[in-house]
Amino acid sequence: MEPGGAKKGFLRNTLVRVFLLCMLVIALRFGYLVVIRGEACDDVGGFCFFSLPENLDIISSAGKFAKSSSSAIISSSGGKAPSRPEKVPDPWAGDGFQKAVRFYTSVFEDLISESVLKPSFKVLCVDTEDGADVYALREMGLKDSVGISKKAFKPLVISGQGFKQPFKDEIFDFIFCGGGVVEKSVKLGDFASEMRRTLKPEGFLVIHTHANDAYSYESLLGLFSFCRLVMFRDIDGFDSKMPVIRTVVLQKFGVEENRSQGIQTSVDDSHNGCSVPSYKQDLIKRAEPLIEKEPQKPWITLKKNVQKIKYLSSLVDISFKPRYIYIDVGARSYGSSIVSWFKKQYPKQNKTFEIYAVEADRTFHDEYKYKKGVTLLPYAAWVKNETLFFEINEDPGHKNVVKGRGMGRIQPGQSSATGSSSSTNIDQIQGFDFAMWLKNTVSPRDYVVMKMDVEGTEFDLIPRLFETGTICLIDELFLECHYNRWQKCCPGERTKKYDKTYGQCLDLFTSLRKSGVHVHQWW
Repeated sequence: MEPGGAKKGFLRNTLVRVFLLCMLVIALRFGYLVVIRGEACDDVGGFCFFSLPENLDIISSAGKFAKSSSSAIISSSGGKAPSRPEKVPDPWAGDGFQKAVRFYTSVFEDLISESVLKPSFKVLCVDTEDGADVYALREMGLKDSVGISKKAFKPLVISGQGFKQPFKDEIFDFIFCGGGVVEKSVKLGDFASEMRRTLKPEGFLVIHTHANDAYSYESLLGLFSFCRLVMFRDIDGFDSKMPVIRTVVLQKFGVEENRSQGIQTSVDDSHNGCSVPSYKQDLIKRAEPLIEKEPQKPWITLKKNVQKIKYLSSLVDISFKPRYIYIDVGARSYGSSIVSWFKKQYPKQNKTFEIYAVEADRTFHDEYKYKKGVTLLPYAAWVKNETLFFEINEDPGHKNVVKGRGMGRIQPGQSSATGSSSSTNIDQIQGFDFAMWLKNTVSPRDYVVMKMDVEGTEFDLIPRLFETGTICLIDELFLECHYNRWQKCCPGERTKKYDKTYGQCLDLFTSLRKSGVHVHQWW
């Protein structure tokens, strides 16, 4: 064979193999879309063999599926929608779906009359399962309307979730969150971030929620702080799941306005106090009363008082928070208050809390290494970053928790050498500025629960929290205040471990409540 013929044959074989490889890639892609995902391409704005149109007009024939019977869906023009074909997705043929469509049609007609919604708008309906809200919009002539849900329901709803949307930035004029989907979201912080990303400047965000108490309502507004409140109203729902619905209409700030707004996500150092709105004052009034008179048997009185505590989360809905955080200052062992109290008894409303354990005693550090969901801060909570001395005082009148080891107190370096005795063990530890750590760790919109048992150091830490304004970051505080209490072991004698009085403790609790902190006397 001639050399030229061999070269042609080699080239032909190469081209055939490349062609077969390309066909294999296409087949695999098609199989992934149809078999694995069970739907056509839905990744708007991303790579896909079967991409959607830029204008999102993917449901141009939604009106074909309306019933022609007496229960037919009425369009915004007043006439009956076209009769449906023989084969219709089962949910669309049900009375429940049609009832929902009529409800949403009424809602959207009101918003159109108030210039919140316009026929030219690109609209997104978030986490809608059957697309009844999208259907209503399409029937009203808003053709650029689409829904997203974890499970697609073509052609009305494509695959996506509120906290992870398959769309480009600033693409929608109007976003609708119906059916209480905001409070149902498992990632509220990401949910709010995605709303901010995909909504155009000056676009509208409309939310249907059951939040009707002041606390949850204000939390909802804080979650979407990139928007201004336009209006809200309460309306009757269409099913038993939400018999009463609060409609909240928000508008995203414009570009320049958003820039000048400088959305606050941290504490303002310019003031020491907290702004205490009336709804927080009302909640403080609903808390259990403080014990005004010093108890003669504090180990009984204060322990019984714990049973009377009115937890903040039992008084209000805490659903609209981007994060839920529990901070145990003076945590001791993992099983001490984190497990025995917070995990088992605190009403968390099915929320997952991030847990921080602040514990300076090295005795307890090792057991935290294997505990998931808990972050250990192996330092002493203090007013600044410095080396401290940690004293373990075997006080016979105080509770011992682990193998007879007493409770620990921190002391600044200069006073560490004084007053030591054979019953006191002293360790050198690192203290950190707790107020600054708190400021850098949580935001005003987070739900923060704190337990503080620091053997007298509360008289240093609480004023520091007031000084920096970080006291405003705490929603609920369980504080054990240490004073020269009467001793259980020795009738008629006060402990010499602490020099503060019960009156000073009471002043501390009172100042915290006046600052809007839902504080409790802890034991």
